[in-house]
Amino acid sequence: MQEYIQKRVLDICAHILETRATVRQAALIFQVSKSTVHKDMTERLPSLNRQLAQEIKAILEYNKAERHLRGGEATRRKYKELA
Repeated sequence: MQEYIQKRVLDICAHILETRATVRQAALIFQVSKSTVHKDMTERLPSLNRQLAQEIKAILEYNKAERHLRGGEATRRKYKELA
């Protein structure tokens, strides 16, 4: 793995651990696609640091479990503003 990719993986990892950011939020901040963030966290990070990969996995699973609630809240706010 190239050095700049390793740095990106560890930077994104640190950001997600600090802020509990979603994949989309991290992708916006680091100006990469959400697919890149997901691949970095699920495939590349375990080869760099297994412990961090386990912590990130827990955050990603939590965010995935909660995404239907965030989507519902966004829809509620949208229609409240239109009314």
